[in-house]
Amino acid sequence: MNEISEPVILSEEALCAFRNDVMSGLKKYPKELQSKYLYDAEGDELFRQIMNAPEYYLTDCEMEIFKGQCDKMVAPLRDLKGGLDLIELGAGDAAKSYYLLDCLMSQGFDFTYYPIDISANIINLLTEQIPARLPGIRIKGIQGDYFDALQKTVAISSRPKLVMFLGGNIGNMHPEEAINFCTELRRNLSSGDMVLMGFDLKKDPWIIFNAYNDQGGITEKFNLNLLSRINRELGADFDIRLFHHYENYDPETGACKSYLISKTDQVVTIGEEPINFSQHEYIFTETSQKYTTAQIDAFASGSGFTPLLKLTDSKGWFADVIWRAE
Repeated sequence: MNEISEPVILSEEALCAFRNDVMSGLKKYPKELQSKYLYDAEGDELFRQIMNAPEYYLTDCEMEIFKGQCDKMVAPLRDLKGGLDLIELGAGDAAKSYYLLDCLMSQGFDFTYYPIDISANIINLLTEQIPARLPGIRIKGIQGDYFDALQKTVAISSRPKLVMFLGGNIGNMHPEEAINFCTELRRNLSSGDMVLMGFDLKKDPWIIFNAYNDQGGITEKFNLNLLSRINRELGADFDIRLFHHYENYDPETGACKSYLISKTDQVVTIGEEPINFSQHEYIFTETSQKYTTAQIDAFASGSGFTPLLKLTDSKGWFADVIWRAE
């Protein structure tokens, strides 16, 4: 997984959706691009590099939880030992999930693993590599947006479910969007199904700021790759040298936001359609929201779940929680 895979060719439908979302976002004021499009083959590789950057603590903190506390995670699932489906939204490289999958297999759980990801590249890698590491595992990857793919999975699954949403991905939504996401997640589940979700916690603001402004500039390359992707797939002519990445963190609201800033007045053409940029105009690309434990509990109760378990790393920087659908 250290090499950049060949770019995945999008279906006509997916390419059309990509173009519509890009054009809609860049015609807004202020301009924005959806963060889900950061993850193509090159974006996947750059994000793996970010996760290995010394400043990016999230992966290490959550990995510590999964390496050391999987037995605690499994405890609420014991009533489901006769059969369950493990569904992971935004599976990524499944490096953390591996430890839970291994734990479930070693304890004799009967389960099928359904990794869901917007990136077909990721799904292809997982369906090849996970069985090689965990012989005998049942795995069925599904490519698509969270809820479209979740609904497809629910339609073919009659067993109790554990839905995983790790990596602090819930933080990629504004708080209002996040509670709506949790409510919609509950709507797609049955009473007794469970959710395992990761939340990045509020902490020293400089630790958070530096995590998204790594010294190696990988986060900047990751964000700028979105413009390169638009060039490659939509026939645009972004000059990447005329944009730079900017990040800020607001400790009051817990919002850490990413932007691409135009260095000059310029016109970018996508297909045959011009998009005007003023000097210093920004494109909003991503938010990474941080929470308190009290806010996390409020998310659960406000969306139809009951908190069962909360696990944190040794520094208390990150939390993985298990909720039960009521």
